[in-house]
Amino acid sequence: MQSLDQPLFDFNLDQIVEVWSAAMAYIAPRLLPTAFVVVVAGLVYFVGNWILRRVERRLASRTTTELDDELVRAIRHVFRMTVVAWGVWRILGQWVPVLGGESAEGDWVAWETQPREWVWGIWTGYVFFPISRFVGQLMRTFESQVMARNDTVLDETALPMINRFVRFSVIAVGMLLAMSHLGLDIGPLLAGAGVVGLALSLAAKDTLSNLIAGVLLIMDRPFQVGDRIELWSAPRETGTWGDVIEIGLRATKIRNPDNLVVVVPNNEIMQRDIINYTMSGDDIRLRIPFSVAYESDIDRAKALLKETARQVEGVKLDPEPIVIVRGFGPSEVNLQLRVWILRARERRRIADEITGRAVAAFTEAGLEIPYPRRELYIKGGGVGGLLPPGSNQP
Repeated sequence: MQSLDQPLFDFNLDQIVEVWSAAMAYIAPRLLPTAFVVVVAGLVYFVGNWILRRVERRLASRTTTELDDELVRAIRHVFRMTVVAWGVWRILGQWVPVLGGESAEGDWVAWETQPREWVWGIWTGYVFFPISRFVGQLMRTFESQVMARNDTVLDETALPMINRFVRFSVIAVGMLLAMSHLGLDIGPLLAGAGVVGLALSLAAKDTLSNLIAGVLLIMDRPFQVGDRIELWSAPRETGTWGDVIEIGLRATKIRNPDNLVVVVPNNEIMQRDIINYTMSGDDIRLRIPFSVAYESDIDRAKALLKETARQVEGVKLDPEPIVIVRGFGPSEVNLQLRVWILRARERRRIADEITGRAVAAFTEAGLEIPYPRRELYIKGGGVGGLLPPGSNQP
Protein backbone atom coordinates (compact mmCIF):
# COMPACT_ATOMS: atom_id res chain seq x y z
CA MET A 1 0.00 0.00 0.00
CA GLN A 2 1.29 3.45 -0.96
CA SER A 3 2.40 5.46 2.07
CA LEU A 4 1.06 8.91 2.77
CA ASP A 5 4.52 10.47 2.40
CA GLN A 6 5.00 9.13 -1.15
CA PRO A 7 3.71 11.56 -3.88
CA LEU A 8 0.78 10.45 -5.95
CA PHE A 9 2.49 11.33 -9.26
CA ASP A 10 6.18 10.96 -9.76
CA PHE A 11 7.15 13.98 -11.88
CA ASN A 12 10.53 13.69 -13.47
CA LEU A 13 11.63 17.00 -14.93
CA ASP A 14 14.08 15.38 -17.27
CA GLN A 15 11.40 13.16 -18.77
CA ILE A 16 9.03 16.12 -19.24
CA VAL A 17 11.74 18.11 -20.96
CA GLU A 18 12.54 15.13 -23.18
CA VAL A 19 8.90 14.65 -24.20
CA TRP A 20 8.49 18.38 -24.83
CA SER A 21 11.61 18.50 -26.95
CA ALA A 22 10.45 15.53 -29.02
CA ALA A 23 7.01 17.07 -29.51
CA MET A 24 8.46 20.40 -30.58
CA ALA A 25 10.88 18.66 -32.90
CA TYR A 26 7.91 16.95 -34.56
CA ILE A 27 5.62 20.00 -34.61
CA ALA A 28 7.97 22.84 -35.48
CA PRO A 29 8.85 21.84 -39.07
CA ARG A 30 5.18 21.23 -39.85
CA LEU A 31 3.65 24.45 -38.55
CA LEU A 32 4.69 26.68 -41.44
CA PRO A 33 3.65 24.23 -44.23
CA THR A 34 0.33 23.65 -42.46
CA ALA A 35 -0.34 27.38 -42.16
CA PHE A 36 0.57 27.79 -45.83
CA VAL A 37 -1.92 25.05 -46.83
CA VAL A 38 -4.67 26.61 -44.69
CA VAL A 39 -4.09 30.08 -46.16
CA VAL A 40 -3.98 28.83 -49.75
CA ALA A 41 -7.03 26.60 -49.32
CA GLY A 42 -9.00 29.37 -47.62
CA LEU A 43 -8.08 31.92 -50.27
CA VAL A 44 -8.98 29.58 -53.13
CA TYR A 45 -12.19 28.56 -51.34
CA PHE A 46 -13.57 32.07 -50.84
CA VAL A 47 -12.40 33.52 -54.18
CA GLY A 48 -13.66 30.58 -56.20
CA ASN A 49 -16.96 30.48 -54.32
CA TRP A 50 -17.44 34.24 -54.93
CA ILE A 51 -16.80 33.86 -58.66
CA LEU A 52 -19.18 30.91 -58.99
CA ARG A 53 -21.90 32.76 -57.09
CA ARG A 54 -21.66 35.70 -59.48
CA VAL A 55 -21.83 33.32 -62.45
CA GLU A 56 -24.90 31.66 -60.92
CA ARG A 57 -26.70 34.99 -60.44
CA ARG A 58 -25.87 36.11 -63.97
CA LEU A 59 -27.17 32.87 -65.48
CA ALA A 60 -30.32 33.02 -63.36
CA SER A 61 -31.08 36.52 -64.64
CA ARG A 62 -30.47 35.69 -68.31
CA THR A 63 -32.14 32.28 -68.66
CA THR A 64 -35.56 30.93 -67.76
CA THR A 65 -34.53 27.32 -67.21
CA GLU A 66 -33.20 25.95 -63.93
CA LEU A 67 -30.81 23.55 -65.65
CA ASP A 68 -27.84 25.92 -65.98
CA ASP A 69 -28.40 27.25 -62.45
CA GLU A 70 -28.36 23.72 -61.07
CA LEU A 71 -25.19 22.97 -63.04
CA VAL A 72 -23.35 25.96 -61.58
CA ARG A 73 -24.70 25.09 -58.12
CA ALA A 74 -23.40 21.54 -58.45
CA ILE A 75 -20.01 22.79 -59.64
CA ARG A 76 -19.88 25.18 -56.67
CA HIS A 77 -20.59 22.36 -54.18
CA VAL A 78 -17.99 20.10 -55.79
CA PHE A 79 -15.44 22.92 -55.90
CA ARG A 80 -15.83 23.76 -52.22
CA MET A 81 -15.61 20.14 -51.15
CA THR A 82 -12.57 19.62 -53.40
CA VAL A 83 -10.71 22.55 -51.83
CA VAL A 84 -11.51 21.31 -48.32
CA ALA A 85 -10.50 17.75 -49.22
CA TRP A 86 -7.22 18.96 -50.73
CA GLY A 87 -6.38 20.95 -47.62
CA VAL A 88 -7.18 18.06 -45.27
CA TRP A 89 -5.25 15.67 -47.53
CA ARG A 90 -2.14 17.88 -47.44
CA ILE A 91 -2.35 18.38 -43.67
CA LEU A 92 -2.83 14.68 -42.95
CA GLY A 93 0.14 13.91 -45.18
CA GLN A 94 2.30 16.20 -43.05
CA TRP A 95 1.05 15.24 -39.61
CA VAL A 96 -0.01 11.58 -39.78
CA PRO A 97 2.79 9.10 -40.35
CA VAL A 98 2.46 6.02 -42.48
CA LEU A 99 0.39 3.48 -40.57
CA GLY A 100 0.90 -0.26 -40.65
CA GLY A 101 1.35 -3.39 -38.59
CA GLU A 102 3.36 -6.51 -38.19
CA SER A 103 2.92 -9.38 -40.60
CA ALA A 104 2.83 -13.06 -39.66
CA GLU A 105 6.59 -13.23 -40.22
CA GLY A 106 7.14 -10.33 -37.83
CA ASP A 107 7.91 -7.74 -40.50
CA TRP A 108 6.38 -4.28 -40.44
CA VAL A 109 3.99 -3.78 -43.36
CA ALA A 110 2.26 -0.52 -44.24
CA TRP A 111 -1.50 -0.49 -44.79
CA GLU A 112 -2.69 -0.46 -48.36
CA THR A 113 -4.72 2.71 -47.77
CA GLN A 114 -3.56 5.49 -45.49
CA PRO A 115 -5.70 8.11 -43.69
CA ARG A 116 -4.87 10.76 -46.29
CA GLU A 117 -6.38 8.48 -48.97
CA TRP A 118 -9.55 8.09 -46.92
CA VAL A 119 -10.16 11.79 -47.50
CA TRP A 120 -10.60 11.21 -51.23
CA GLY A 121 -12.91 8.29 -50.52
CA ILE A 122 -15.17 10.54 -48.47
CA TRP A 123 -14.86 13.24 -51.19
CA THR A 124 -15.91 10.73 -53.85
CA GLY A 125 -19.04 9.76 -51.94
CA TYR A 126 -19.95 13.41 -51.31
CA VAL A 127 -19.55 14.78 -54.84
CA PHE A 128 -22.03 12.27 -56.23
CA PHE A 129 -24.87 13.92 -54.26
CA PRO A 130 -24.71 17.26 -56.15
CA ILE A 131 -24.17 15.27 -59.34
CA SER A 132 -27.34 13.32 -58.51
CA ARG A 133 -29.27 16.57 -57.98
CA PHE A 134 -28.06 17.92 -61.33
CA VAL A 135 -29.06 14.67 -63.06
CA GLY A 136 -32.49 14.96 -61.40
CA GLN A 137 -32.89 18.51 -62.72
CA LEU A 138 -31.79 17.34 -66.16
CA MET A 139 -34.43 14.59 -66.04
CA ARG A 140 -37.11 17.07 -64.93
CA THR A 141 -36.26 19.34 -67.86
CA PHE A 142 -36.59 16.37 -70.15
CA GLU A 143 -39.92 15.50 -68.52
CA SER A 144 -41.34 18.96 -69.17
CA GLN A 145 -40.34 18.79 -72.83
CA VAL A 146 -41.75 15.28 -73.28
CA MET A 147 -45.07 16.09 -71.60
CA ALA A 148 -45.37 19.32 -73.61
CA ARG A 149 -45.23 17.34 -76.85
CA ASN A 150 -48.00 14.88 -75.84
CA ASP A 151 -46.86 12.34 -78.41
CA THR A 152 -45.25 9.71 -76.25
CA VAL A 153 -46.40 7.03 -73.82
CA LEU A 154 -44.28 8.53 -71.05
CA ASP A 155 -45.97 11.08 -68.83
CA GLU A 156 -45.93 12.44 -65.31
CA THR A 157 -46.56 8.94 -63.94
CA ALA A 158 -43.56 7.10 -65.37
CA LEU A 159 -40.96 9.87 -65.67
CA PRO A 160 -40.76 10.78 -61.93
CA MET A 161 -40.12 7.11 -61.15
CA ILE A 162 -37.36 6.95 -63.74
CA ASN A 163 -35.94 10.16 -62.29
CA ARG A 164 -35.79 8.72 -58.78
CA PHE A 165 -34.27 5.48 -60.04
CA VAL A 166 -31.54 7.28 -62.00
CA ARG A 167 -30.67 9.53 -59.04
CA PHE A 168 -30.48 6.52 -56.72
CA SER A 169 -28.23 4.71 -59.23
CA VAL A 170 -25.86 7.70 -59.39
CA ILE A 171 -25.57 7.79 -55.60
CA ALA A 172 -25.07 4.01 -55.47
CA VAL A 173 -22.16 4.27 -57.96
CA GLY A 174 -20.63 7.01 -55.83
CA MET A 175 -20.86 4.87 -52.69
CA LEU A 176 -19.16 1.93 -54.43
CA LEU A 177 -16.32 4.13 -55.66
CA ALA A 178 -15.96 5.67 -52.19
CA MET A 179 -15.68 2.24 -50.58
CA SER A 180 -12.92 1.27 -53.01
CA HIS A 181 -10.95 4.41 -52.01
CA LEU A 182 -11.48 3.57 -48.35
CA GLY A 183 -9.83 0.20 -48.85
CA LEU A 184 -12.99 -1.87 -48.60
CA ASP A 185 -13.15 -4.90 -50.88
CA ILE A 186 -16.35 -4.56 -52.89
CA GLY A 187 -16.42 -8.20 -54.06
CA PRO A 188 -17.35 -9.79 -50.71
CA LEU A 189 -19.77 -6.94 -50.05
CA LEU A 190 -21.56 -7.59 -53.33
CA ALA A 191 -21.66 -11.33 -52.63
CA GLY A 192 -23.02 -10.69 -49.14
CA ALA A 193 -25.51 -8.23 -50.57
CA GLY A 194 -26.73 -10.94 -52.95
CA VAL A 195 -27.34 -13.36 -50.08
CA VAL A 196 -29.01 -10.67 -47.99
CA GLY A 197 -31.08 -9.63 -51.01
CA LEU A 198 -32.30 -13.19 -51.48
CA ALA A 199 -33.28 -13.44 -47.83
CA LEU A 200 -35.04 -10.08 -47.95
CA SER A 201 -36.86 -11.03 -51.14
CA LEU A 202 -38.27 -14.12 -49.43
CA ALA A 203 -39.20 -12.17 -46.32
CA ALA A 204 -40.71 -9.23 -48.21
CA LYS A 205 -42.39 -11.02 -51.10
CA ASP A 206 -45.54 -8.91 -50.74
CA THR A 207 -43.53 -5.71 -51.03
CA LEU A 208 -41.69 -7.05 -54.07
CA SER A 209 -44.95 -8.10 -55.69
CA ASN A 210 -46.24 -4.55 -55.17
CA LEU A 211 -43.07 -3.14 -56.75
CA ILE A 212 -43.42 -5.40 -59.77
CA ALA A 213 -47.10 -4.52 -60.04
CA GLY A 214 -46.16 -0.82 -59.93
CA VAL A 215 -43.83 -1.28 -62.90
CA LEU A 216 -46.58 -3.18 -64.77
CA LEU A 217 -49.04 -0.38 -64.05
CA ILE A 218 -46.67 2.07 -65.69
CA MET A 219 -46.21 -0.20 -68.72
CA ASP A 220 -49.86 -1.24 -69.20
CA ARG A 221 -51.26 2.19 -68.26
CA PRO A 222 -54.79 1.14 -67.22
CA PHE A 223 -55.03 4.61 -65.66
CA GLN A 224 -52.85 7.63 -65.08
CA VAL A 225 -52.70 10.52 -62.64
CA GLY A 226 -55.93 12.50 -62.87
CA ASP A 227 -58.15 9.64 -64.07
CA ARG A 228 -61.33 8.80 -62.19
CA ILE A 229 -61.63 5.13 -61.30
CA GLU A 230 -63.85 2.93 -59.17
CA LEU A 231 -62.77 1.98 -55.64
CA TRP A 232 -63.15 -1.53 -54.22
CA SER A 233 -62.33 -0.93 -50.56
CA ALA A 234 -63.77 2.50 -49.85
CA PRO A 235 -64.83 3.17 -46.25
CA ARG A 236 -68.51 2.65 -45.52
CA GLU A 237 -70.83 5.57 -46.13
CA THR A 238 -68.27 7.27 -48.43
CA GLY A 239 -67.84 7.63 -52.18
CA THR A 240 -66.97 4.47 -54.09
CA TRP A 241 -64.92 6.23 -56.79
CA GLY A 242 -62.00 8.64 -56.77
CA ASP A 243 -59.32 10.49 -58.70
CA VAL A 244 -55.82 9.03 -59.00
CA ILE A 245 -53.37 11.49 -57.41
CA GLU A 246 -50.18 9.40 -57.30
CA ILE A 247 -48.91 6.12 -58.72
CA GLY A 248 -45.99 4.89 -56.64
CA LEU A 249 -43.82 1.82 -56.88
CA ARG A 250 -45.55 0.22 -53.90
CA ALA A 251 -49.06 1.68 -53.83
CA THR A 252 -51.46 4.00 -55.64
CA LYS A 253 -53.17 6.92 -53.89
CA ILE A 254 -56.77 7.75 -54.81
CA ARG A 255 -58.79 10.70 -53.47
CA ASN A 256 -62.52 9.99 -53.17
CA PRO A 257 -65.28 12.67 -53.31
CA ASP A 258 -65.19 13.00 -49.50
CA ASN A 259 -61.55 14.18 -49.75
CA LEU A 260 -60.31 10.94 -48.23
CA VAL A 261 -57.11 9.48 -49.68
CA VAL A 262 -57.28 5.71 -50.11
CA VAL A 263 -53.90 4.00 -50.48
CA VAL A 264 -54.31 0.78 -52.48
CA PRO A 265 -51.38 -1.67 -52.89
CA ASN A 266 -50.44 -2.09 -56.53
CA ASN A 267 -50.64 -5.87 -56.30
CA GLU A 268 -54.30 -5.61 -55.28
CA ILE A 269 -55.06 -3.28 -58.20
CA MET A 270 -53.53 -5.67 -60.73
CA GLN A 271 -55.75 -8.51 -59.52
CA ARG A 272 -59.05 -6.63 -60.04
CA ASP A 273 -61.12 -5.27 -62.87
CA ILE A 274 -60.23 -1.59 -63.24
CA ILE A 275 -63.16 0.68 -64.06
CA ASN A 276 -61.81 3.90 -65.60
CA TYR A 277 -64.44 6.57 -66.20
CA THR A 278 -62.21 9.08 -68.01
CA MET A 279 -59.72 6.98 -70.00
CA SER A 280 -61.74 6.90 -73.25
CA GLY A 281 -62.77 10.55 -73.06
CA ASP A 282 -64.95 12.91 -71.07
CA ASP A 283 -68.29 11.66 -72.40
CA ILE A 284 -69.81 8.43 -71.05
CA ARG A 285 -73.27 6.86 -71.04
CA LEU A 286 -75.41 6.64 -67.92
CA ARG A 287 -77.98 3.92 -67.25
CA ILE A 288 -80.55 5.08 -64.71
CA PRO A 289 -83.23 2.59 -63.54
CA PHE A 290 -86.91 3.58 -63.04
CA SER A 291 -90.08 1.67 -62.22
CA VAL A 292 -93.78 2.30 -62.87
CA ALA A 293 -96.88 0.42 -61.85
CA TYR A 294 -98.49 -2.09 -64.24
CA GLU A 295 -101.51 0.18 -64.58
CA SER A 296 -99.37 3.13 -65.79
CA ASP A 297 -99.00 4.26 -69.38
CA ILE A 298 -95.56 2.93 -70.37
CA ASP A 299 -95.24 5.09 -73.49
CA ARG A 300 -96.15 8.18 -71.49
CA ALA A 301 -93.52 7.26 -68.89
CA LYS A 302 -90.88 6.84 -71.60
CA ALA A 303 -91.69 10.21 -73.14
CA LEU A 304 -91.50 11.95 -69.76
CA LEU A 305 -88.11 10.40 -68.97
CA LYS A 306 -86.68 11.50 -72.32
CA GLU A 307 -88.03 15.02 -71.94
CA THR A 308 -86.70 15.25 -68.38
CA ALA A 309 -83.22 14.12 -69.47
CA ARG A 310 -83.06 16.76 -72.23
CA GLN A 311 -83.67 19.53 -69.68
CA VAL A 312 -80.67 18.62 -67.51
CA GLU A 313 -77.42 20.50 -68.15
CA GLY A 314 -74.59 18.21 -69.26
CA VAL A 315 -76.76 15.69 -71.12
CA LYS A 316 -75.87 15.21 -74.79
CA LEU A 317 -78.71 15.53 -77.29
CA ASP A 318 -76.83 13.56 -79.93
CA PRO A 319 -77.23 10.66 -79.55
CA GLU A 320 -80.74 11.09 -78.17
CA PRO A 321 -81.71 9.73 -74.74
CA ILE A 322 -83.53 6.41 -74.98
CA VAL A 323 -85.71 4.41 -72.59
CA ILE A 324 -86.08 0.62 -72.71
CA VAL A 325 -88.16 -1.88 -70.77
CA ARG A 326 -85.76 -4.03 -68.78
CA GLY A 327 -88.24 -6.49 -67.33
CA PHE A 328 -91.11 -7.07 -64.93
CA GLY A 329 -91.09 -7.19 -61.17
CA PRO A 330 -93.65 -8.39 -58.61
CA SER A 331 -95.56 -5.10 -58.78
CA GLU A 332 -93.74 -2.91 -61.33
CA VAL A 333 -92.43 -2.56 -64.84
CA ASN A 334 -88.70 -1.88 -64.80
CA LEU A 335 -87.49 0.84 -67.18
CA GLN A 336 -83.98 2.07 -67.88
CA LEU A 337 -83.05 5.53 -69.13
CA ARG A 338 -79.85 5.65 -71.16
CA VAL A 339 -78.23 9.05 -71.75
CA TRP A 340 -74.85 10.29 -72.89
CA ILE A 341 -73.27 13.02 -70.80
CA LEU A 342 -70.54 15.51 -71.69
CA ARG A 343 -68.38 15.16 -68.57
CA ALA A 344 -67.86 11.84 -66.81
CA ARG A 345 -66.97 13.57 -63.55
CA GLU A 346 -70.54 14.93 -63.30
CA ARG A 347 -72.32 11.59 -63.63
CA ARG A 348 -73.51 11.56 -60.01
CA ARG A 349 -74.91 15.09 -60.22
CA ILE A 350 -76.63 14.45 -63.55
CA ALA A 351 -78.10 11.14 -62.38
CA ASP A 352 -79.39 12.77 -59.18
CA GLU A 353 -80.95 15.69 -61.07
CA ILE A 354 -82.62 13.47 -63.66
CA THR A 355 -84.03 11.21 -60.95
CA GLY A 356 -85.42 14.12 -58.94
CA ARG A 357 -87.07 15.72 -61.97
CA ALA A 358 -88.47 12.38 -63.10
CA VAL A 359 -90.20 11.82 -59.75
CA ALA A 360 -91.81 15.26 -59.99
CA ALA A 361 -92.85 14.66 -63.61
CA PHE A 362 -94.41 11.26 -62.77
CA THR A 363 -96.34 12.76 -59.89
CA GLU A 364 -97.64 15.63 -62.02
CA ALA A 365 -98.67 13.25 -64.83
CA GLY A 366 -100.39 10.84 -62.45
CA LEU A 367 -98.03 7.96 -63.15
CA GLU A 368 -97.81 5.70 -60.14
CA ILE A 369 -94.38 4.86 -58.78
CA PRO A 370 -94.90 1.32 -57.47
CA TYR A 371 -94.35 0.04 -54.01
CA PRO A 372 -94.54 -3.55 -52.73
CA ARG A 373 -98.12 -4.69 -52.24
CA ARG A 374 -100.14 -7.92 -52.05
CA GLU A 375 -103.73 -8.59 -53.19
CA LEU A 376 -105.71 -11.27 -51.34
CA TYR A 377 -108.60 -13.03 -53.12
CA ILE A 378 -111.12 -15.09 -51.05
CA LYS A 379 -113.14 -17.63 -52.98
CA GLY A 380 -116.74 -18.61 -52.20
CA GLY A 381 -117.66 -20.48 -49.01
CA GLY A 382 -117.59 -17.63 -46.56
CA VAL A 383 -115.39 -17.16 -43.61
CA GLY A 384 -115.92 -20.70 -42.41
CA GLY A 385 -113.78 -22.09 -45.16
CA LEU A 386 -110.83 -20.19 -43.76
CA LEU A 387 -111.17 -21.56 -40.20
CA PRO A 388 -109.43 -24.79 -39.10
CA PRO A 389 -111.63 -27.89 -38.65
CA GLY A 390 -113.41 -28.22 -35.27
CA SER A 391 -113.23 -24.51 -34.47
CA ASN A 392 -116.37 -22.64 -33.37
CA GLN A 393 -117.63 -20.08 -35.83
CA PRO A 394 -118.53 -16.65 -34.37
